[in-house]
Amino acid sequence: MPFMKKPRGLRRLAWTCIAVGLMSSPAPATVPEVRPLAVDEAIAIDGRLDEPAWGRAAAISDFVQFRPERGRIPAFATEARVLLAPNRLIVGFFCRDAEPERITARLTRRDSDLTEDDCVCVALDTFFDRRTAYYFFTNPLGTQQDGRLSENGRVGDDTWDGEWRSAAARFPGGWSAEIEVPLATLKFDPRRGASWGLGLGRSIPRTMELDTWPGPVDGFGMVSQFGVLSGLDLAAAKKKLEVIPHLVGRLRRHEKAALDAGADLRWALSQDISANLAFNPDFATIEADQEQINLTRFELSLSEKRNFFLEGSEIYSQRIQLFYSRRVADIWGGAKLYGKKGGTEFAAMGILAKADEELELPQAGFAVLRVRRDIFSASTIGFLTANRIAGGRNHGSSGLDLVHFFSDRMNVTGQLAISYGDHARENLAFFLRPSYDSATAHFHLRYTHLGRHFADNANAAGFVSDDDRRELDSALEKTWSLKRGLLERVGYSSNYNIYWSTAGTLRSWEVDQELELDLRNRLSLELEHGEEFKLYEEEFRNRSSGIELGFNTREWQMARLGCSFGRSFGSRFRLWEAGLNRKLGDRLSLEYDLNRLLLDPDPEDETTWIHVLRLDYFFNKDLFLKLFFQRQTALDKTNVQLVFVWRFQPPFGMLQLAFQQGSLRFGERGDTEPALFLKLALVI
Repeated sequence: MPFMKKPRGLRRLAWTCIAVGLMSSPAPATVPEVRPLAVDEAIAIDGRLDEPAWGRAAAISDFVQFRPERGRIPAFATEARVLLAPNRLIVGFFCRDAEPERITARLTRRDSDLTEDDCVCVALDTFFDRRTAYYFFTNPLGTQQDGRLSENGRVGDDTWDGEWRSAAARFPGGWSAEIEVPLATLKFDPRRGASWGLGLGRSIPRTMELDTWPGPVDGFGMVSQFGVLSGLDLAAAKKKLEVIPHLVGRLRRHEKAALDAGADLRWALSQDISANLAFNPDFATIEADQEQINLTRFELSLSEKRNFFLEGSEIYSQRIQLFYSRRVADIWGGAKLYGKKGGTEFAAMGILAKADEELELPQAGFAVLRVRRDIFSASTIGFLTANRIAGGRNHGSSGLDLVHFFSDRMNVTGQLAISYGDHARENLAFFLRPSYDSATAHFHLRYTHLGRHFADNANAAGFVSDDDRRELDSALEKTWSLKRGLLERVGYSSNYNIYWSTAGTLRSWEVDQELELDLRNRLSLELEHGEEFKLYEEEFRNRSSGIELGFNTREWQMARLGCSFGRSFGSRFRLWEAGLNRKLGDRLSLEYDLNRLLLDPDPEDETTWIHVLRLDYFFNKDLFLKLFFQRQTALDKTNVQLVFVWRFQPPFGMLQLAFQQGSLRFGERGDTEPALFLKLALVI
């Protein structure tokens, strides 16, 4: 059994980075400024920008490329104008295009990745802290995508949903759009003056182009490099109280009809602090977890889909994940508080979870507290504690974290945490990660320590896939955009990882290499290779090589086919993967994913097919029909879900009719009885 010592000098490196970081901060830079035009007349949100007020507003036309050629003049001109109407902000875009027939507009599902279509976006740093922002995207169909940015754009949360309006229209030389955001939708500090940060963007996927104002920027969504929106009159802005009651009727074979009721309450205590209360929130019509191929021996982290946990979830994002909402089963009720005062951002959550006999989870209470303080010009220091109490016993973890920017390109992140519960020793965890980021490159070096019993305690409320490790890893990524020839873009990435047990035994090393090629004929090629050593009950040498061919993968409507092969924990494997996104007319879209895994030998019968099909039919962006189908042969698992949705008070007030069959939980065998759900939610 091989032994290796931990690399020397890591402790000295950690303290040096912290010391230099606390003494350094990004130098302030002169930023462009725009004043909105105050208007009283009615502005129709139809995407046409034909009211006289638009002609009087100052034009923002000095967009520049973020990619493919950072800092260059865009291929097509973009012009934006900003209006301030009573209680709302309106941004209009004129997007010129020399080939308007090639404008891409296919996505109709809210919160799709609209950069796969032609689209425009508005980002608002409403606290003017140069760290956080709201963002709003729309495409030529008026589809909406919104969310929040934090840590100077390093962390994005697309689960935030706000009430706003958008529309778009075509004209002979391109397209135009309007985005109207009610001030009541946003949190902001009225004491910070009449200025916000403002970032604008445009995506043209067929040329792989992203344009920004201002620019050039070092990162798309980098809040510290936003312009300034000044002269805002926020005195009339008022937050409101929203009550969202819901009724859910359920019919299931061999059971009596059931009717459940619950409510969500959204209460704005002030412009910058809000509270949320939930009583028996409905999780009945959540889409099933998509099955995945897992060739590791670690638990997979699954995305959250339940509305109660989604809003504000970015504030809990950490490298060592102390709070993982999927540890919480269905809940009786919960309360959340979120706000920001004087440079201090805070969030608190209390939850009473139901018992779950299938998962062998007792009834439990969860409490989570997060505080994050702005320091220097773009950095933060924070604290998070997450606790689960069940059967009179507490388990969880608490810790500090730091994000410090030496400049817009260089930063260091770190975290220190301790867990508690059944184990009082070897329960410490920390990491330190200096990194460099530019528009075309990334490099980081990270050292992580996870005590032997840290996860045993912390995973009652958090997610740590493996502990008992002293880990060193690094990553290098670089992208080249080419001006001529067959290739349009080349991307290379490599990752190196090694870790020892806390006793000094080498447990793993891993090397991964990846090369991505985008051709001018819309074909793409991806090559990857990985080698790793793993020590469990015996020593394993795993390896994997793969190739993927794609067509039009820069846009939503695409096709891909890939194959990887190698050895995984003593078995030879071959994995086929395929995907197809296709628009079947103006209103119907199809998404299909296929995974075929072959193992030899296969002692645990894990050879499988996984089919996932999604069909969406949109009458309009707030009236649609969705079908989800999934088949996993190794688990003999089939999911079918058909949902009709009418959002008559978007995004929260809606009517849903759903047919559902099959277990919703990832990795769970067998089927459940079919059920029919009817849900009505109102916004009062």
